[in-house]
Amino acid sequence: MSQAQPNIKQVLNLRKEQNTTLKNLTIMGYLEGTSFLLLIGIAMPLKYMMGIPEGVKYLGMAHGILFIAYIVVLIGAAMRIKMPLWAIPAGVLGSFLPFGPFIFDHFLKKSLKKSVKKEA
Repeated sequence: MSQAQPNIKQVLNLRKEQNTTLKNLTIMGYLEGTSFLLLIGIAMPLKYMMGIPEGVKYLGMAHGILFIAYIVVLIGAAMRIKMPLWAIPAGVLGSFLPFGPFIFDHFLKKSLKKSVKKEA
């Protein structure tokens, strides 16, 4: 009986770790998606319509760093969470599209909720 309790604790810790990993992926996806929208919605029009290139320079650099961080966090999350096979390619493709990370996050959470319900 005493051996069963540590296993339950390990399962709870694993689920807590998965929730933390998913939360980190969500935050990074929202940051990357927002930086992309700011870049194409504000900085690029400022550069090409008003001749102010500084926005693209700084937002572009920030977006590049956030893009790389998002891909790293996505791959790390895929190793920690039991993600469907479509998740990594969809996450990478979503990072190239406006609003892509937001849509990817929605479908990933929806898919993970279904898989948790099936296991329970």
